[in-house]
Amino acid sequence: MMQLDEKLEPILAEVMRRNAGEPEFHQAVREVLESLGRVIAKRPDFADDALIERICEPERQIIFRVPWIDDQNKVRINRAFRVQFNSALGPYKGGIRFHPSVNVGIIKFLGFEQTFKNALTGMPIGGGKGGSDFDPKGKSDREIMRFCQSFMTELHRHIGEYTDVPAGDIGVGGREIGYMFGQYKRLTNRYEAGVLTGKALFYGGSRARTEATGYGNTYFVESMLKTRGTSFDGKKVVVSGSGNVAIYSLEKVQEFGGTVVAMSDSSGYIVDENGIDLKLMQEIKEIRRARISEYLRLKGEGKGVWFVKAGDGSIWDVACDVAMPSATQNELTGKDAKALVKNGVIAVGEGANMPTTPDATRIFQDAGVMFAPGKAANAGGVATSALEMQQNASRDSWSFEQTEARLASIMRNIHDTCAATAEEYGAPGDYVLGANIAGFVRVAEAMRALGVI
Repeated sequence: MMQLDEKLEPILAEVMRRNAGEPEFHQAVREVLESLGRVIAKRPDFADDALIERICEPERQIIFRVPWIDDQNKVRINRAFRVQFNSALGPYKGGIRFHPSVNVGIIKFLGFEQTFKNALTGMPIGGGKGGSDFDPKGKSDREIMRFCQSFMTELHRHIGEYTDVPAGDIGVGGREIGYMFGQYKRLTNRYEAGVLTGKALFYGGSRARTEATGYGNTYFVESMLKTRGTSFDGKKVVVSGSGNVAIYSLEKVQEFGGTVVAMSDSSGYIVDENGIDLKLMQEIKEIRRARISEYLRLKGEGKGVWFVKAGDGSIWDVACDVAMPSATQNELTGKDAKALVKNGVIAVGEGANMPTTPDATRIFQDAGVMFAPGKAANAGGVATSALEMQQNASRDSWSFEQTEARLASIMRNIHDTCAATAEEYGAPGDYVLGANIAGFVRVAEAMRALGVI
């Protein structure tokens, strides 16, 4: 990890002053700015006209209340957000997150990351993010429907297929997207299929969208491994999380010949030394919506299978060749990184957004571990969302194979762009620097072309 160039220190100080109490946003901005010293040394014009300062300031921030009625007929109130960060490359694009931890700082960090992630795909989409501190856990389908309808009653005035195109994220899957799209259609009296992505196939969704982030991360890590003459074949892999990203990372890793030996959720983690059973994990998480400990009950103890409760240990203590943090931000700490390095990890691919703390990233890089940052490695989800927008615009529907082939091509191109950019700026193998600079340059060039906006 690099030190911040002295010319950029005042920019970071001003971001921190104007966005007090938002540590995740500060962390995301610092990480990008640490990479830009080499850029402004080579292209000092990028420091003109407050260009970097403008990139660090969202174009628009929307905060609103969401009143809804629970199954006991009690009125409940949540707070919701939409941060439209940057539209230099296209309409704002980014997911909606429903989780108790959501606040404006987290949404800003996600929107900032999304801006560069979307730029790396090479597709015409800007960056944005949204969400609410609503917790869908333990809520009935009717309660979730009423919340989504109330949420969209306000949000609909700020989005559109040429303005801002939300998608899903933590706590928002096909069910929630369906309820929101239904309310949007009702309020606008338009069947504007391209206004939301992550829709079900039978009303305008894209094949492979559910799988895309997990598949994409695996494609990126596979490309990274190839630079050292190896692959997933025969490797032990640990994937944190058990949502779509984790489950479809599991599927693709198995397809590439690797063995996922551990997965997790907020209750703890499960280890299966013979390899996590994909179909069983899908049944537990996608059909039963149960805790991951259910895997132990169904698979049975005494066969290299055990469960560790949250707080009793870390999933990153499980020995592996490849780690794929795919749960949430800052889940993999410096202590975890040291354990992984000690146990021989050779590659880390971020399936979630900023799941690795800065000190953990530094430990990996100092140890020569290949490290794929989320803004590059998990871009497969938004790339496939953009493919869904393309299909909606042309009133077309592609096969799974066609969509996955496009996804694989996009992810390999992102890998090659990051690797080539790192090489160009004197840091071969530094995917963090490569991703940050490549994404920044694309956004910065577009902003300069559009004038002072």
